[in-house]
Amino acid sequence: MSYIRIRSIEVYHPAQSRDNSYYFDHFDERGQDIRSFLEHMGRKSRYVVTPGEENTLTMGIEAAQKALRTGGLSGADIDMIVFSTQVPETTFPTNALRLHAAIGADSRAIVMDSNANCAGMTVAVDHAARYMQGNQHVTRALIVGSDYNTLLSNPEDAITYANYGDAACAVILEKTEEVTGFVDSMYYTDSSLQECIMYPAEGLASATHNESCPSFIKWLPFDGSSAMPPTYKMIQTLLERNGLTTADVNAYCCSQFSLANILKIQEHLSLQEEQIIYVGDRYGYTGTSSPFIALYEGIAAGRIKRGDRILFWTIGSGFQLVAMLFRY
Repeated sequence: MSYIRIRSIEVYHPAQSRDNSYYFDHFDERGQDIRSFLEHMGRKSRYVVTPGEENTLTMGIEAAQKALRTGGLSGADIDMIVFSTQVPETTFPTNALRLHAAIGADSRAIVMDSNANCAGMTVAVDHAARYMQGNQHVTRALIVGSDYNTLLSNPEDAITYANYGDAACAVILEKTEEVTGFVDSMYYTDSSLQECIMYPAEGLASATHNESCPSFIKWLPFDGSSAMPPTYKMIQTLLERNGLTTADVNAYCCSQFSLANILKIQEHLSLQEEQIIYVGDRYGYTGTSSPFIALYEGIAAGRIKRGDRILFWTIGSGFQLVAMLFRY
């Protein structure tokens, strides 16, 4: 049996960083005090694209090229490219096809875009790992998660405008005979909130034919705490069916959407501080890539080492929960 390990991981983010004071001033002018909100979300700064200079695709290409260099590989060594994004620069052709050209990948490479909203990169890594195990001709896969979130953020809405950041992450997966890498994954889907977060706000057909359609993400109020009970259960179930306890996991790389949610998971599972990787205070919320940016920063800081067990957890709008076990 072949195992699927992470050969290399890299991150790219824009040079521009905005701290909370920018957003305090912005919303103070609108009569809104968002200080307690940003404390709840765990924000201090976030990286932001300068309009006209970068986008989802350019960030993804930068991250991919860095991951190839770190892994000592070229584009010709890649058998599969998956580009995970909810803010694609183009839908025709796929961003993965354009990435294929940018890295000089071979004609045999499989290319596709993937969108599971904020859960996207975790889903893409899960699906790619399982596909690699079933296809003897795919030895290495390049998975890129990139979102130009601030492009769609509503300047009148703190939960998008003050919370989001822009970044990309690239992971190279490869087959190995070592007992390491991808272990297992689990999903929980509740589609009852499907209309609470939408872009285009009234659907693509309406946006195409109706010039008055909003140009930003629609974000309606909803009870986000409803996702926590199934989160606790799925993490416990995933660990138990693999003969593990919460203490056996060295690092929990969770969605960086909300620090409050991470702290709830930590408290409910009785996790130690050193098991939690939190980077949302510096990156803001980067969408699809956020759990893997946590992994990257955990490795860079020496908190995650080869052989460590990692548990990823994330959530996609609507909503879908994903938990995945990996051995780095």
